[in-house]
Amino acid sequence: MTRTETEITAELVGELLRDQHPDLADLPLRLGARGWDNQLWRLGDDLAVRLPWATRSADALLHKEYDRLPGLAPLLPLPVPVPQRLGRASERFPRPWLVTTWVPGEPADRAPATRGDEAADVLAAFLTALHRPAPAGAPAGRDRGRPLGELGDHFTEQLASAAAAGPIADPDALREVWEDVRAAPAWEEPPVWLHGDLHPADVLTADGTFCGVIDFGDLFAGDPAFDLAAAWILLPAGAIDRFHRAYRPSPDTATLRRARGWAVLRAFSCVFIGDAGDHGRPGGKPTWGPPGHAALRRLAAPVGR
Repeated sequence: MTRTETEITAELVGELLRDQHPDLADLPLRLGARGWDNQLWRLGDDLAVRLPWATRSADALLHKEYDRLPGLAPLLPLPVPVPQRLGRASERFPRPWLVTTWVPGEPADRAPATRGDEAADVLAAFLTALHRPAPAGAPAGRDRGRPLGELGDHFTEQLASAAAAGPIADPDALREVWEDVRAAPAWEEPPVWLHGDLHPADVLTADGTFCGVIDFGDLFAGDPAFDLAAAWILLPAGAIDRFHRAYRPSPDTATLRRARGWAVLRAFSCVFIGDAGDHGRPGGKPTWGPPGHAALRRLAAPVGR
């Protein structure tokens, strides 16, 4: 993580608003969250300010959201943070920043979905709406969405690291899953829009189901399997088959196999982040471990469980 040298405080955010968007400067302001790339400050009841603080790539990701998300948001069945204003880099804060709409709800890592059937239907409807053909010139996925066949060594390293962090349910079964995944045919249809980062803190819940999706900085065009993998981590046990039935167009067997592979890798990431949180290491979140381990148990089970 590369933190910005400028300390981000309520006073700083207020000064930036007064300088560039004075009509918003008198709204109440309070810290909402510190994410991987940005800090989120709630502004009044309906807005939020996002400022990059932990990675150099955050600047480009904010510009991508500002350019792309307003056109996609009206097509989506769940609330998303729609950019309203772009803050320019200045002497006071030398990086761009955004004012967006505020999306209410609790992150799924702290309040997991519990109403499985409804959550499966809501997530399927959201991804069905998002996964429309992307236009020419749509952004690529940084290091995301690569062909799974290229990631054999990565899987082996991740499995070893996960096992070192604590007991992993049936590692031999996970190896079998991975060998099947690597043999799955690649996506050969036109690329579709993907959220690109549907981890448990980017999907919001209320009353046991999903109510919003945030942080579209990794929006890119590619294989829908990359996003479909998130269902294994976000949904409660017993809901994955309903999700697959509700998603349109119905995913073929190869897509489901690739989604399973991406889910294994994403679950490992949750395990690592959870372990880091348990041990007080930077960037760790203890609430990520349980969904990661639960997903690995389900992924190691025979297909259809």
